[in-house]
Amino acid sequence: MKGLNVLALVLVIIGGLNWLLVGLFEWDLVGGIFGGMDAAFPRIIYVVVGLAAIYCLTLIDKVRR
Repeated sequence: MKGLNVLALVLVIIGGLNWLLVGLFEWDLVGGIFGGMDAAFPRIIYVVVGLAAIYCLTLIDKVRR
């Protein structure tokens, strides 16, 4: 379970850094690397990062301790 927690955290950090680049430079790193936002693979990455963020909600209790 620890591996899943680490993976989810890494994906959320990647997503956060992507949003930082979008906010500062109006550049989407994931879309830029994998062929734009309309391509299938970047959309899959966005969904996986979003699911990781939802999973990280379960980690809030662990962080509080």
